[in-house]
Amino acid sequence: MLTMQIRIATAPVSWGVLMKDTPNVLPYNTVLNQIREAGYNGTELGPYGYLPFDIPKLREELGSRDLSLISAFTIFNFLEAKNDEVVYQEALETVQVLSAMKCDYLVLSDALFVVPNRAKRAGRIRQEDSLDNATWDRAAKNVDDFAKLAWEEYGLKTCVHPHVGGYLETDFEIDALLARTNPENVGLCFDMAHIIYGGGDPLSVLDTWRNRVWYMHIKECDSRVRDQVLDREGDYFDGVKSGVFPKLGAGTVDWQGINGILSQIGYDGWGTVEQDILPDSGLNPLESAKHNRRFLRDQLDW
Repeated sequence: MLTMQIRIATAPVSWGVLMKDTPNVLPYNTVLNQIREAGYNGTELGPYGYLPFDIPKLREELGSRDLSLISAFTIFNFLEAKNDEVVYQEALETVQVLSAMKCDYLVLSDALFVVPNRAKRAGRIRQEDSLDNATWDRAAKNVDDFAKLAWEEYGLKTCVHPHVGGYLETDFEIDALLARTNPENVGLCFDMAHIIYGGGDPLSVLDTWRNRVWYMHIKECDSRVRDQVLDREGDYFDGVKSGVFPKLGAGTVDWQGINGILSQIGYDGWGTVEQDILPDSGLNPLESAKHNRRFLRDQLDW
């Protein structure tokens, strides 16, 4: 019988550090202190430039708090790759930092909110809003090439991350990309909340791609709030502001169903808790982080 072992981390996004240009975020030393206080022993880097990329400094900041660096949510333009020079260079620098810090995985997301139709229709994507076969082939080759670089030169396995607002959002888009990429180098960062927001069924995605799930983002989604946001044609930021990603257990994610499939798989790896909030939301991120850690321990034995 396979044995499941899930190690739990969290990330600066749970403190409102959504993107590299998000205003009014807390200083990273405060966030790291609170990650430790909330009972986590691992963190992601956060957006490009949030935690220091100076390796001795980064080791000192994490080591003094007994925190491990696990991975980083990394933006990579699936369609443009090297042609999007700034984004590509930031992704490559992130890979170099993760490698220097002896991480195992890179979390790779498509560029977000840069295509107006995708940004506007987040959560309501139709086949005609997606890519045709030839363009999927191009996107997959770009991801494959970067994943090969990350593995052969830096020792990192790449996990693609579905996220509303980019070209990897729906269940059929997850299928399209994973079917075209090298299963040795490209896996899935299973984010149950973004799969729900994108209109998919997390249990179905997890079951279909069980052999490619190498990493997880653990996040709650309230599909009732999502439906309200979509009814008024709101975007992702409207959803975040409206509380579509509440504390764990306060939404509609089938945690026991997910736990059952992960047990069957014998999942052995990290899960990073995320709760997308805005810095001025009025929520207390430390209290949410403590609640989320308790929920996983008490309800799922993670």
